[in-house]
Amino acid sequence: QVQLVESGGGLVQTGGSLTLSCTVSGLRNTRDAKAWFREAPGQERHLVAAVSEYSGTFYNVAVEGRFTISTDNAKNTVYLQMTNLKPEDTAVYFCAARGTGINYSTSRNDYRYWGQGTQVTVSS
Repeated sequence: QVQLVESGGGLVQTGGSLTLSCTVSGLRNTRDAKAWFREAPGQERHLVAAVSEYSGTFYNVAVEGRFTISTDNAKNTVYLQMTNLKPEDTAVYFCAARGTGINYSTSRNDYRYWGQGTQVTVSS
């Protein structure tokens, strides 16, 4: 059984930083591409950042230069370091794994496994 468990969300002031963690278990291929998505109230879930050992990293233009995605294969964990946070970053953040692909995808439909989400709130 594949499980993704996120942690690290919380309340932070504008300009602050947070690091999200996602521990993954049960994947057949531990080098499976991973990603972070976010979903704000009343909006669709969309890609924040993605990472693949084979195809590199991808960032949504809204977070490029402020967020960094990384992995620690020894710990089966993917991280999202968020700096210079803005109120518009407020959302539930979800970790995802493709399950069948070693290259990342920008489409949420290509991610088979999802975590339960962690809330990030940025106050102005």
